[in-house]
Amino acid sequence: MKVLNLQCSHQHSFEGWFASEDDFQNQLSRGLVECPMCADKSVQKLPSAPRLNLGGHQGPDTPGKASRSSSTAAGAAGAQEGATRNLPAVAGLPASASQAEQVAFLKALRHVVANTEDVGSRFAEEARRMHYGEQEARSIRGQTSVREAVELMEEGIDVMPLPLSAAIKETLQ
Repeated sequence: MKVLNLQCSHQHSFEGWFASEDDFQNQLSRGLVECPMCADKSVQKLPSAPRLNLGGHQGPDTPGKASRSSSTAAGAAGAQEGATRNLPAVAGLPASASQAEQVAFLKALRHVVANTEDVGSRFAEEARRMHYGEQEARSIRGQTSVREAVELMEEGIDVMPLPLSAAIKETLQ
């Protein structure tokens, strides 16, 4: 398994797991590799340091299994830290937002997606029907123009714009 550090043309950094270098190149050439933040398919491989698996190596201070288990725990903690260290800037947040704020924002967006019905371009129409009691209220999301959103707000209908890329609507693998 090859883990590659990748970056899209919008400077979003992310990780990709591939069976081999050839597998990565094959998927890249077929347009199957895309940024999980913005769905950009213009992706390049970044330089990365190799990971050496020295599972049988024992440190001079701690012999036996204790060395291996503490090494594994440190490796897992490092992997968790690495997963959040290279988070890309997220649309809708200031560039100065901390990693914890970015993670919380993405988690909230995924919660919205998971708990709302996508009505697409019928958003304004559906929102009005619910507001005026023509149909049962439910949580919806969709697309509308800025002008239409302003008109909805003037009618007293609560709307909130959310920056949702296609990648956020799906689970990351």
